[in-house]
Amino acid sequence: MQNSFFKSIENKTGVSMDELFTLANAISYADFTDEKQVRKIVRKVGKLANKPVSQQLEDELTRSIIQSGSSLSLKDIEKLL
Repeated sequence: MQNSFFKSIENKTGVSMDELFTLANAISYADFTDEKQVRKIVRKVGKLANKPVSQQLEDELTRSIIQSGSSLSLKDIEKLL
């Protein structure tokens, strides 16, 4: 049953569960005061969400995330996009 659940998500989103788990793991252990890590996560989320992230938007998101300095969930980053 769990496998069919994941397959359903993959079919609806076009994103593999491996990619989502990799991103979730990166977010869980990320240092949100490290600009390089934050930028990498912002780009990855944009790519997985199939949403273009301009340099200006990446700069704004990165600045906002670093200022808050707290951990983020996938939903938090998705809202920012």
